[in-house]
Amino acid sequence: MRKKYRLLIVEDHTLLRDGLSTMIAADPELEIIGGVDNGLDAVRQAVALKPDLILMDINMPVMNGTEALMEIKKRNPRIKVMMLTAHKAEEYIRDCLLAGADGYVLKHATRDELLAAIHKVLRGKTYLSPEVSEQIVSGYMGSGNGSSTQSAWETLSTREREVLKLVAEGNTNKNISILICISIKTVEKHRSNLMKKLNVHNSAALTAFAIEKGLLTQG
Repeated sequence: MRKKYRLLIVEDHTLLRDGLSTMIAADPELEIIGGVDNGLDAVRQAVALKPDLILMDINMPVMNGTEALMEIKKRNPRIKVMMLTAHKAEEYIRDCLLAGADGYVLKHATRDELLAAIHKVLRGKTYLSPEVSEQIVSGYMGSGNGSSTQSAWETLSTREREVLKLVAEGNTNKNISILICISIKTVEKHRSNLMKKLNVHNSAALTAFAIEKGLLTQG
């Protein structure tokens, strides 16, 4: 029998936390191992329980979700953290992605979307709600870092576009090196060039750009 993935829920509204626990626990591959109502306890439980994934809100007492995310990733970067929040403003999205979030889902998501997002993140990929991807792309286009995403896109070589797609699909540098028969150092160089050319700082932002360019879908 396959071992279940272990999840911790961090949400300060008890009814929502309990509802999420019940819904997620109905999935035969997922197990809820705890639930807390503030960011500080989230950090403590992350250290003590070492969950596979933490589902966390942003606005919470004692320590907010973004601060807790940074601390959790500092202590154990292997733990996946997906934000579940009502906030879709660019600054919230940007702060969470820069802090290391593996996913960002809006609270009006359907049950099917949330479960699909959880499984995608557990597989090592990034999940962003469609509206979140749109916000990232919109923010990029208005940031003054180039005339448009199209001009940045046009600077990418065929190989860089290929690597971008593979990165956005959640592949590791090692996997990419095997898939396209280049060295890991060359993959790392392509990643670095992509981030410089697109003026982004993590895989989640690369994923959003790839979605906007039609290289992959959120399915």
